[in-house]
Amino acid sequence: MRLTMFDPAPIGVVFTRGPEHRLAYTNAVYRQTFGDRPLGRPLRRTFPDLAQSGYFDIFDRVLATGEAEVLTAVPIDLDFADSSREGTRYFTFSVSRATVSDGSRGVLGVVVETTEQVTAARRIRVLSEERRRALLRYRSLVRAGSEMVWVTGPEGGVTEPSPGWQRVTGQSWEEFRGDGWIDAIHPDDRAAVVERWSRALREVQPRFTHAYRLRLVTGGYRHFAVDAAPVRDGDRVIEWIGTCRDVEQEWQDARREKLLARATAVTADTARPDEMLAALTAVIVPELADSCTSYLLPQALHRTPGTALAAERVAAVPRQGPPGPPPHQAEHLGPDSALVRAADRRRPVHAVFRPGSPPPDITPTGTEPWLAPDANSVVLLPVVVDGTTAALVVACVNGDRPPLGASEISLLQTLLERAHTPLRNALEYQRTRQVALALQHSLLTEPPDVPGLGIAVRYRPSSSAAEVGGDWYDSFVLRDDAAVLTVGDVAGHDLPAAVTMSQLRNMLRGLALDREEPTGEILRRLDASVQTLYHECTATCVLARIERPAPDLLQLQYSAAGHPPPLLVEADGTAHFLDEGRSPMLGLLPDPRHSTAVHPLPPGSTLLLYTDGLVERRNEDLTDGLDRLRRHASTAARRPLESFCDELLAGMLTADNDDDTALVALRLSVA
Repeated sequence: MRLTMFDPAPIGVVFTRGPEHRLAYTNAVYRQTFGDRPLGRPLRRTFPDLAQSGYFDIFDRVLATGEAEVLTAVPIDLDFADSSREGTRYFTFSVSRATVSDGSRGVLGVVVETTEQVTAARRIRVLSEERRRALLRYRSLVRAGSEMVWVTGPEGGVTEPSPGWQRVTGQSWEEFRGDGWIDAIHPDDRAAVVERWSRALREVQPRFTHAYRLRLVTGGYRHFAVDAAPVRDGDRVIEWIGTCRDVEQEWQDARREKLLARATAVTADTARPDEMLAALTAVIVPELADSCTSYLLPQALHRTPGTALAAERVAAVPRQGPPGPPPHQAEHLGPDSALVRAADRRRPVHAVFRPGSPPPDITPTGTEPWLAPDANSVVLLPVVVDGTTAALVVACVNGDRPPLGASEISLLQTLLERAHTPLRNALEYQRTRQVALALQHSLLTEPPDVPGLGIAVRYRPSSSAAEVGGDWYDSFVLRDDAAVLTVGDVAGHDLPAAVTMSQLRNMLRGLALDREEPTGEILRRLDASVQTLYHECTATCVLARIERPAPDLLQLQYSAAGHPPPLLVEADGTAHFLDEGRSPMLGLLPDPRHSTAVHPLPPGSTLLLYTDGLVERRNEDLTDGLDRLRRHASTAARRPLESFCDELLAGMLTADNDDDTALVALRLSVA
């Protein structure tokens, strides 16, 4: 047999010699497919890139036994010569023993590629399996009924019964077929559903999705999501198939997140409880209720349970119709009203009733003008903060809208939790204010009557503090008939500062009465006490002693510990600050030293001691405030002492002063 006869063959041909199967011949088709492999080498060395090594064993068996073998559509993985076709390819082999014209014996292989046929057959099998499984899934889905499956014609009318739809809605096949399914959709959702479904049919959208409320066979409505797609035969739509899935919980969760996000946004910059409640009321309507009214209880800390309730209406929002009653109106609620019961029990009062027929004892006084005639449910929610009912919220739902239930009440309570911080602050302010007022009343003592001297005192709290901060004043007479005046300021503007202030004030009284010694020495002992008893406390103070070294002579002995200097205004209006006797503030240095200064007091002069709230202003240097005080005092020097003090306060303080102010003024009689 001459091998050259295979040169023009349209299939691949290969011949190997001897037991090592040395490559002796390949035709053009073979070389085009597997590459121009070098002749004379053993087959295993010629094809080192062949992944399937078992093919070499076939050559061994055929040469040894003489029996031909045929392999059909087997895979070959190697580096093919035509690199455009990478990956596994499939071939049919016929391998037989042969003797060529020169008498040498070997193995002749004939190779035909069948990759396209194998791939096509595999694709057909896959498609067939996919279609079989799809049909089985569809049948199982319909039988299982976990979702409602429905089929319509190309124009949209229902063409097949749906057991799932009938089970959920109660519609019979006669009621459901064609466009009858629309009757089961909530009236408020029908127009949108019909419009979108018609557009999907008209435009043959690849997918139709929508959500709507569906009437249940048990009554009420739940949210369902519809997902549908057209079934095509070529370019023609032959039907539509879709499912309806219950998404009520998902809808509730999404609504909850949306409302909470909106509540966060509208209350982000709100700190006042009335504004917070008003903003939350606007979120509640119309998402959760058709009307909502919010009340603050300003006397929550003082009221006895079971008694009448004074409430401040801060918001009243209806969904439609005339506006609600105006906010910031006081309402008197009798002890038998439902709102009072909710406040006392500190838990919601909830009622569901026939539209337009609320129980006579459920609606709070004053709500009748805006409560809708077709209201079907009411919830009275107490907003409880640290065991105290600080606010009340009334929410109502009307008409055929589902009545307020447990999920709505839970969401309302979650929304109203955002008001807890400002309400807690308001309650704390009330508690602080009570204590502060009592403390202030105990400290605002009248000045003593001293022959030849007039003494006037004033105290103005900060506009933003709880009535009393850390400022104090005091005036009293010692056993040697010397008059003592003092003002001071403990760091801070809260109740702790006021308590510390009262303790320092009383301690200073005791130290001044204990010994007859210079004012600087008294402040030294006070400073040591502060550092021993009140760690991290600092304070400023001016201590003044008015003494009579001679029958017709009065002089001032004073010390100032980190405090603005006393102001001396003479009878002619000349005013100057007394800058001697200065030392560091109390509580600052571990080994305090406080100096004492002495200055004569001319007849008719006025001595003014004051705290920094009188002279300090934001964004202004302290020297500007001191100059302003000196000018005002000089102008008012001839006014009576009480008028002198009032004019100073009127001229020096602004409406939004953010610090307490205390002052003591001493006027000497004219000789």
